[in-house]
Amino acid sequence: MMKNYISENQDRFIQELLDMLRIPSVSADPKFKNDVLRTADFVAGKLTEAGADKVEICVTGGYPIVYGEKIVDPQLPTVLVYGHYDVQPADPYELWDSPPFEPVVKHEKIYARGASDDKGQMYMHVKAFEVMMQHNALPCNVKFMIEGEEEVGSDNLGTFVKENKDRLQADVILISDTGMLANDVPSITTGLRGLSYVEVEVTGPNRDLHSGMYGGAVANPINILCRMIASLHDEHNRITIPGFYDNVVELSKEEREEMARAPFDLEKYKKALDLQEVHGEEGYVTMERTSIRPTLDVNGIWGGYTGEGAKTVIPSKAFAKISMRLVPNQSPEEITEKFTQHFERIAPKSVKVLVKPHHGGEPVVTPTNSIAYQAAAMAYEETFGIKPVPVRSGGSIPIVAMFKSELGIDSVLMGFGLDADAIHSPNESFGIFNFLKGIETIPLFFRNFAEMSKKR
Repeated sequence: MMKNYISENQDRFIQELLDMLRIPSVSADPKFKNDVLRTADFVAGKLTEAGADKVEICVTGGYPIVYGEKIVDPQLPTVLVYGHYDVQPADPYELWDSPPFEPVVKHEKIYARGASDDKGQMYMHVKAFEVMMQHNALPCNVKFMIEGEEEVGSDNLGTFVKENKDRLQADVILISDTGMLANDVPSITTGLRGLSYVEVEVTGPNRDLHSGMYGGAVANPINILCRMIASLHDEHNRITIPGFYDNVVELSKEEREEMARAPFDLEKYKKALDLQEVHGEEGYVTMERTSIRPTLDVNGIWGGYTGEGAKTVIPSKAFAKISMRLVPNQSPEEITEKFTQHFERIAPKSVKVLVKPHHGGEPVVTPTNSIAYQAAAMAYEETFGIKPVPVRSGGSIPIVAMFKSELGIDSVLMGFGLDADAIHSPNESFGIFNFLKGIETIPLFFRNFAEMSKKR
C-alpha cells in the first residue's frame, strides 16, 4: 500500500524537492540570509502538511531550527530525525553545466546545489512521514529537528539542544546526511571523521610592492605560504605537525581485513576522477585513507593579483583555508592548537603569521549491535534485496558526537547518496532512484525499530 502511494505521488514529491532546491539557502554568505529563512518556512510548511504537530520555527543566535513532532503514544519509542536545510556555496558558478539554483532533471538525476547534501536526503524523511501518516502506519513517535547552519559548523545547535533536552528526548536519532557504496550495494555509515578547520594569513610588506623594484629583496608571502604548506607533509605523505598522530587509534589487522570486504574498484575510482594514480599516506589503501586515517588538505589559497592580464606585484598578504579530518581519540581543539603552534614556529622572520580557527567537530563511531542499526539493516535488505555493508565515512557530522554527549542518544546514519553526487562541488546531483528508495526504506526502519523495541 505505502509503495503504491509513493509511486502514485512521486512526481509531486520530486516537484516539491525541486521547489526547495530553487531557494539558495547558502548559510555561509550573508547575502542569502532571506533565502535561508525562506527555506526554513518551506520546511515548516511541508512538515505541517504532512501531519506534524507543534511545528515551530525556533529562533537561535543564527539561522532558525525547524521543529515538529507527532506523539502517537508516550509509551512508545521515539525517533528524533535530524537534517539540515542550508547548503554549501555554489562557487565557482562557471563550472556548473546548469545554474546551481535552477534544478535540472536529466539522466535520472536531479542537478542542483543541495540536491544530495542535504535537502534531498532531509526531504526523504518529510515524505516518508507523509506516507506513514496517510496510511495510519506511524508505529512510534517521531520528532523533527531540521537546522540551517550545518554547513557553517552548527554553532547554535548545541545551545538549542542544551536548552531543550526534555523536548528532544528520544530513543534514537535518525540522520540521512551520508551515502552508500552503490545503488546495488547499500551500506550504513558506522563511523565519521572529526574536523579541525583553520584559515591562515601570511603578511610580508605593509603594501603590495612592484615586483621589479623589490623582487629578490623582500619576502613574497605567497611563495612563503606555499613552502610552509608543502612542508606539512613528508615524503611518505604523513603529516609533519609534532604530536599530530599521538592519539590516533590504530585498527587491528582483523578490523582492516573486515573493512576490505566492502566492494571497491580502484580502476573505476580513478576513471571516475580522471586520475592516473591515487595519492595518500603510505601503508594504507584508498578506502582506509578516506575513513580511518587523519588528513590535512588545503581547501583554498589566494593572494596578490588574480584578475585579467598582468599586474607585477609582490603581494602584502597571502591566505589559505585548511581542513584536517580527524579519527577517534583526536581532539579538534588539541589538533587546532598543535597546528597553530607548528605553523607559527615554521614561519620565517620575514613574514608574520595569523591562524584563525573556524569550526570543528569530534570524530565518532556508532554501534553496530544496537536495535537501531539492526532495524536499519533489515529495512535496507527488504528494499534493496541485499544486506547493507557497514562502512566508515571520511566526512564529518560534528553534531553526532554532540547528540551523544548532551542527550545520551546514539545515532543511526541511513544515507542514500553516492560518491558520484559531487556534494560540495559543481554539478551536485541526487538520483531519483535514491530519493524514492529513501522514502520507501525509512518507514520500514520505523516499523522494525518499534517492533524490536517492544521485545526488549
